[in-house]
Amino acid sequence: MTKLLETAIQASIEAGKRIMEIYKNEDFEIVAKEDDSPLTKADLASHNIIMSYLEQLEIPILSEEGKDLSYKNRKDWSKLWIVDPIDGTKEFIKRNGEFTVNIALVEDQKPVLGVIYVPALEELYFAAKGVGSYKVDKITEFSGVQELLKTAIKLPITFERGNYTVVASKSHLSSETKEYINSLENEHGKVDTISVGSSLKLCMVAEGKADCYPRFAPTMEWDTAAGQAICTYAGKKVIDYETKEEMLYNRENLLNNWFLVVDEDNLKV
Repeated sequence: MTKLLETAIQASIEAGKRIMEIYKNEDFEIVAKEDDSPLTKADLASHNIIMSYLEQLEIPILSEEGKDLSYKNRKDWSKLWIVDPIDGTKEFIKRNGEFTVNIALVEDQKPVLGVIYVPALEELYFAAKGVGSYKVDKITEFSGVQELLKTAIKLPITFERGNYTVVASKSHLSSETKEYINSLENEHGKVDTISVGSSLKLCMVAEGKADCYPRFAPTMEWDTAAGQAICTYAGKKVIDYETKEEMLYNRENLLNNWFLVVDEDNLKV
């Protein structure tokens, strides 16, 4: 697992460097994909860098920018990488810094390793089975997991917070999400809401900055797999709102159901 984790971390940091070169210094053409979501040269550059690392490991890969794989071809994969080269492309285009690189390893439909790199903030979240869940600030170079663990902060972190806190999407706040937040106010009194983009929302629950992340709007497997691993090994749950069970991956339909991210002790769906 250590070699896989090290490769994923290295890939995310190198992809992040190239993303930031484009973000800071280059004009990037924006094209619309079939689902009308935006695509930039940074998405493709990140995808190519990550593939160059992961392809050496001989584990099949499902990436947002290489997603045209039929279920017939991948249904028997007991192990696979799930990758989003840039999660939060809309945030990238807005240049607000709230975008991430997501890399997850899934075994038997469950994320067992997750890496999320935040290039604009130089923050790294990583987790793996048998390792735990961690955050590292200000990282642009990587020299191995054991060295990283010397400065990494184990998740969750204890924060002094007053009100129950919900983190929600900056670009996709649905009416159903608003209704759910209203229901939390009936239960907890005043509820603070944080609005942020990309997989940073899952990271904020894993980190302890938020109690809950309700997502009642469309997401895809590559949006959540890495964050679910980071949440899982920080004692949080990502619950499919339909099945009431933890979200599974490499499904026939890659579109996620609605879900909730909550602490194990506060699980109620």
